[in-house]
Amino acid sequence: MPFITANNTRQFYRLEGQPGMPVLMLSHSLGADHGMWAPQMADLLSHFQVLRYDTRGHGASDVSKGEYTLELLGRDALSLMDALGIRQFAFCGLSMGGAVGQWLAIHAQEHLTGLVLANTSPQFGPRNNWEARIKAVSDGGMAAIVDVVMGRFFSPEVLARDPYAASVKSIFLSTEPTGYLGCCAALRDFDSREALRKIHVPTLVIAGDRDLSTPWEGHGEVLARDIPGARVARLPSAHLSNIERPRSFTTAVLEFLRLPGCRA
Repeated sequence: MPFITANNTRQFYRLEGQPGMPVLMLSHSLGADHGMWAPQMADLLSHFQVLRYDTRGHGASDVSKGEYTLELLGRDALSLMDALGIRQFAFCGLSMGGAVGQWLAIHAQEHLTGLVLANTSPQFGPRNNWEARIKAVSDGGMAAIVDVVMGRFFSPEVLARDPYAASVKSIFLSTEPTGYLGCCAALRDFDSREALRKIHVPTLVIAGDRDLSTPWEGHGEVLARDIPGARVARLPSAHLSNIERPRSFTTAVLEFLRLPGCRA
């Protein structure tokens, strides 16, 4: 299986596609794993080598104890690319993955050719909400919040019929609580609002009009307003827009990353 030890942790990854093509790194949501990008893969592989990975504490990657930070998660991503010998890449992250993308664009933007920030935020909401979530999982495990989370991940009709939604639920329930809680702490403490104007990577902000977790108001709109030159795509979806509106999501990503301003 494809594992690399980078930034002092064993990371699971999949690098697929034709060698020599531009590289696109995909970073998943809290409580998911690299498999959430399956709806995009066939189309993306026509244009990129695609690197998917499991964030620390998720999937097959190592679960370290304690609270994580976005700097730690960002350095994990950067160290993985370095270990693979990849110096330049486009990046697409959703929710927590979008926070990782912001960290990279602020602290290591010389490596980025283009940036897609989907269903994410520069600041993920009141601290007490995260503390309540952390307590619920600490006391009752992942099952304690699964129904609430699935109701935010997907619109009701999608949750009822989409096989990918059932898969996401299964992955969520199998996520190690220790890793999930570590990442919750990272998102609880994350705040990039004062640094967004430092981002000079071509950026696309994708927002879901039915997204209760990171709605346009106060979240996507802030990214679009404060990142110089950011473009916007708004989709009629809940939080996991790449699964709920896969064709629209993939089209938006490909059209953006193939613009002249993106070096990919």
